This record gives sequence, C-alpha cells and structure tokens, in this order.
Amino acid sequence: MRKTKFYLLAVLFACVSLNIYAQQEPRIPEASSTQTIIQDFGLGKITITYSRPNVKGRKIFGGINPYGQVWRTGANAATTITFSEEVIIEGNKVPAGTYALFSIPEKNEWTIILNKTAKQWGAYDYKQADDLLRFKVKSLTVKEKRETFTMQFANSTTKTTDLYIVWDHTAVPIHMQTNDDAQITANIEKLMQGEIKKRPYFNAIQYYYENDKDLKKAMQWALEAEKLEPNAPWFKLWKSRIQLKMGDKAAAIATAQQGIKLAKDSNDEEYVRLNEAVIQQAKD
Repeated sequence: MRKTKFYLLAVLFACVSLNIYAQQEPRIPEASSTQTIIQDFGLGKITITYSRPNVKGRKIFGGINPYGQVWRTGANAATTITFSEEVIIEGNKVPAGTYALFSIPEKNEWTIILNKTAKQWGAYDYKQADDLLRFKVKSLTVKEKRETFTMQFANSTTKTTDLYIVWDHTAVPIHMQTNDDAQITANIEKLMQGEIKKRPYFNAIQYYYENDKDLKKAMQWALEAEKLEPNAPWFKLWKSRIQLKMGDKAAAIATAQQGIKLAKDSNDEEYVRLNEAVIQQAKD
C-alpha cells in the first residue's frame, strides 16, 4: 500500500515538474507587441486584434509607410476586426463577421478597407477582389506624438462609437453606428413586464432618457422605482432629469433637492454633485 502511494506521488510530482518546465520554456518577445481590444456596442461587441510598431525616430506616413500603398494597419499579421452583429461604418452596412482591416494612408485622407480574407500575413497576399468595403475618411494632425501605434474607441454610446487609428502625429477617426434601438426597446419592454422587484428600472429609465424616447413612460418607471427604493438618490436624479427635459423646472429642482438630502444622509458625494447639477441647469 505504501509503495502504491509512493508511486502515485512520484507520478504526480513528475507531471507537475513537466508542466512547470513547459511554462518556463524560453521565449522572445515580438518587437511589435500584440493587443486585443473589445468594445461593447449596442447588443454586441467589436473586437480588434493588431500588432503595435513604434516610431523609433523614423518618418512614418510618407516614409516607412508610403502614401498610396495598402498597409496592414499595424505590424506582423494583418489587423483583424470582428463584429458580433451588423454595424454601420461611415454610412455603410457591414454584416457580422471577422475582416482584415487594411488602409491606404494619404497626406490628408485615408482609404479604409475591410477585406473578407481575415487571416493573412501583412498585406503581401492582399487582393482587392476580396474587399467587402472601401471608404475614405479625413486624417487629423495631432500635437501630441504617439510613439506606439494605437487603436482605441472613443465617444461611445449605446448607438455610436468612434474608432481612432493613432500613430506619430496622425489620427484617423472612423465613425460607427448600431441599429439595435428597436431590439433594445423590445427587450426593455419585455423585462419591465416581469416581477416588479426584478425590473431593471435604472437602465430602462436611463436608456429612454438618453435616447429621447417616451418620457412619460420613463417617468412612470421612476415613480415605481421611488416606491421600491425611497432612499435612493439616483432615482431622484433621473426623475429630476426627466422633469427638466419635460419642461417642469420647478418640479425638477424640488426632486433634485430631495436627492441631495438623501445623498448627504448616505454620505454619497457623487449623487450630491449630480443632483446639484440638475438644479443649476434648471436655473440657467
């Protein structure tokens, strides 16, 4: 029995040792590091995987990246962009899927390319015949130098976002939209018919307010939420915002004042400031 236990322990130790050895296998980092960014968008996601070269004192656009030539929009493998559902890019509908993101830099504007052959190395085997879409966007000159090639999302809402391609002193914005409003509204309506205590009041009120939907319905939800959480300064905030948007400044101020008191009682400085902002807006 002891021998059996010893044997099992020896096998286990050997497996662990092999695993540790495998994990410690020598590796060399890529000169251009790889990054994957994911942006929630509407009811879906946008995922971008790309490699990030550095300036290293070189002239970038019009230099190592010549004007008028197809570029992989990064380094190493072609940059890929994945949409989990249909989106609208600069006015063009793009079906869900994964695409290679190529570009053709010019001094004042770029051609952006979505190519259906997602997996390819660089732009060496690029074929225009495989393009799904081409469109032009204006490039911007920025004061701050970006040493490392960067792709980032900005100005993101439930309906729109901007993808920025940034390197050296150049930035290229790409505007995207989602057409999920009908589905999101249907989802909200369905969820708000469920058990009262499980209804997503906060998100439903916020979506209706920010997207200029039925404010009377949003107000009804705010009143229901107040009854469920009478000490919540956040529902006072949204109620006051709705009242202000509906043109009732006096009611908005009174509700925001209630929100300030509740926030102070719970030492919530954030909601003190937010409710105060509604009062100031109503007085302007």
